[in-house]
Order: sequence, then C-alpha cells, then structure tokens
Amino acid sequence: MKKIIFCLFLLAFAFQSSNAQEFSIDDNVISAGIGLGGNYGSFSTSSQTPGLSLQYERGVWGIVGRDVISLGGYLGYKSYTYDAGIADDKWTYTIVGIRGAYHFNGINVQNLDIYGGAMLSYNILSFEGSGNYGSDLAATGFIGGRWYFSNSFATMAEIGYGVANITVGVSLKL
Repeated sequence: MKKIIFCLFLLAFAFQSSNAQEFSIDDNVISAGIGLGGNYGSFSTSSQTPGLSLQYERGVWGIVGRDVISLGGYLGYKSYTYDAGIADDKWTYTIVGIRGAYHFNGINVQNLDIYGGAMLSYNILSFEGSGNYGSDLAATGFIGGRWYFSNSFATMAEIGYGVANITVGVSLKL
C-alpha cells in the first residue's frame, strides 16, 4: 500500500505543469479506483478483495452556463469468500455499467471538478458454493470530485454505489 501511495505522489509531481481547466464538452477522462464498503462481502468471517473499478467518461452536452453532462462506462470487480466451517462459498462480482454525470462548474475553484450522476449496470455474479444466487440489473447514484494537479492528472473520490460505497483513485484527462 505504501508503494502505491508513493507512486501516486510521483505521478502527481511528474504531471504537474499548470492549473487544470474545469470539465468541458469533448473532455475524455479515464479513472481507476480502489473501493471500500458496499453490499459485496459483508460477512465478518470472509476474506475479500477490495473493490476495483475502471471508468471512462466524455463531456457531451453543455447545460446552463458552464455546466456539462458526461456519458461513459464503468467496469468493477470484487470477490469474497465466506468460511462456513465445512465448505467455503465464493462470490465474484463483475459490474458493467453505463454512467451519466452532471459536472457542476459553478464553483470558482480552478482545479476542482465536482459531479453527481446515475449508473445503470449489470452485476455479473460467479458463485461457487451452496445456495442459489444470480446476476441482476441495478440502477445507482453517485457523487464525486476530482482534484487536478495538472491539465491531465487528478486524484478522485466518489461516494455512491458501484463495486464499493467509497472509491478513491486517479484520473487521467486525455
């Protein structure tokens, strides 16, 4: 974990060149995150992976003043094992979704991108063990923000429901 944090700081300094601009039409952003919490893996005796996510979004519509609506995709992964004593049950979730977000550019902080939105996803479940569980559709909401260290590199944080309740990570504006 210390190595990951150290690498993130190195990337932040490497990409630091000038102040970033607010989210705009035709912007393309890729984000990678690691998540905590959520409905996947709630047993106290389970071993689990953290929620991992990869997101893409593109600014497509300008709204009232400078605000922008973006559309994009989401891919998340989480697995956990519940030790039942006799046999282990293992759940592996892959979440594939379509997201839309409203980027509020009305705050006069140049390096900050604040957004909120909704996602329609298909939660693909691979289950090994006793019981009957299946994949399902889901509609969820989220709010988040990015702090840009340069025109292209940012840290990000989201609260909502995807593969986790809280996600932190990095973003790259292409």
